[in-house]
Amino acid sequence: RLELYQTNLLLSTTEWQRDNTDNSLDLTAVRDAIIGNKPFQKAQKQYQQVRESAQTTESQLIAKLQQLSSEQVASLTNDETLEVITDTPASPQQQQWKNSLVQVEKLIDELELRLGILQVQQGKTKAAIETWANLVKSAQTPEFIPVSHILSLQTAQVLIALWEEPVQLLSNAEIKIEQNLDGWFRDRALTRLYQLQQRPDQLASLQTEKQQRAEQAILKLGLISLIPGVGGLLGVGLVIFLLVQWLLLGKQSLLATNNEVPWETPWDGEVIWQVLIFGFFFVGQILLPLLVLPLLISVLGLDPSNFTVQSKAFYTLFSYILLAAGGLLVLYFSIKPFLPVSEDWFRFKFRSNWIFWGLGGYLVALPSVVVVSLINQQLWQGKGGSNPILSLVLEGNDSIAILIFGVTACVAAPLFEEMIFRGFLLPSLTRYLPVWGAIVTSGLLFAIAHLSLSEVLPLATLGIVLGLVYTRSRNLLAPMLLHSLWNSGTLLSLFILGSQ
Repeated sequence: RLELYQTNLLLSTTEWQRDNTDNSLDLTAVRDAIIGNKPFQKAQKQYQQVRESAQTTESQLIAKLQQLSSEQVASLTNDETLEVITDTPASPQQQQWKNSLVQVEKLIDELELRLGILQVQQGKTKAAIETWANLVKSAQTPEFIPVSHILSLQTAQVLIALWEEPVQLLSNAEIKIEQNLDGWFRDRALTRLYQLQQRPDQLASLQTEKQQRAEQAILKLGLISLIPGVGGLLGVGLVIFLLVQWLLLGKQSLLATNNEVPWETPWDGEVIWQVLIFGFFFVGQILLPLLVLPLLISVLGLDPSNFTVQSKAFYTLFSYILLAAGGLLVLYFSIKPFLPVSEDWFRFKFRSNWIFWGLGGYLVALPSVVVVSLINQQLWQGKGGSNPILSLVLEGNDSIAILIFGVTACVAAPLFEEMIFRGFLLPSLTRYLPVWGAIVTSGLLFAIAHLSLSEVLPLATLGIVLGLVYTRSRNLLAPMLLHSLWNSGTLLSLFILGSQ
């Protein structure tokens, strides 16, 4: 769902029309710049990509449930398997996968409904009816269909009736459209219904609502593009300035500051891998979140799937603090025999120019990561990963929850990750690599640590900029500020996208 929020806003902007009868704000140029060419075709492609991803997830969940089930269940077809899975007592792990499967299937139904409307908008009525008909046909055994699937099925029948020949006006059409569609898709279906029912008053009212939502969408998209857009332009200018200065001044330039000065590292590679592999990955990514935390939740009798948005926010913060504490404890006990270290290790120096390094690094990171992300999208065809925190922020209109998520992403994450990757790993690598090699290697490991293969290139680019900022400033506050600004910008954009 996360990657489709902006797509849905873009669709809403297509409904905007300037009212020449008053002095309303002329958003024509902004709308045209935002929409671009073939907006409906692009939206359909994005929805198809998300559907394919959801279908892959669905198959994986079914395979996992089959693997945990008896040989009898494993030998059945998918439809029969789902029937047995529904009735068989499940372990906590199986129940979690079942809940996930229901949510994924619900998402696929929603995507099918919306894809059909996008096809209709492009004049592909026959293809749209076929899309909805396939959704109806997927219900072979009604007694085992989840309620959400029944609602989607009924909505598909309503949409087929509205666009097939001859047209049929079902009595529950408006109710089903209101219940199961929203935004631009709801408006498009209701417009068709009101036109067929010849209800001019409702059409006029709906047009007013569409105009208002379109204006809000244009302003939102413009706002979330403004800060990174201006920052990106400033960043390009800063990059050019730094490169020219480096060419003219050489070793006296800002880019050359400390670029050949390694840290005095008293420990060897064994300690480095102990902290990274055992501390960060095993303790922080496996032992605590996958074993200790579920056991604690089970003992307390809690069910995270039933948490409110605020509870999920607290749970996410607690989980992150737990894994950070585990990783930092391993770091401490690993380097304890070598303490005290020289003063350039883990340096926090408030009376310095760390703010300028952090802000400057953020400006440089903006265009750098954007360019790499564009290349990355072509390589992965838009199949990127995302942090689960982001969807929670986007879907939960709760100020307290958003504040807690902000603490997690903008305070806890920068503190912990910069301590590990810039505070410890990068300087440690200078024992074996030149400074530039340590920057690149630590940046790549930083990207890999986020466990999203499709995001390795953009995250590695960000990690390299963080490394450059740290090696030049020799102050952990600088990359922490950059990291915090980066995460804050993402959360702010999501907050704007999800606001009503």
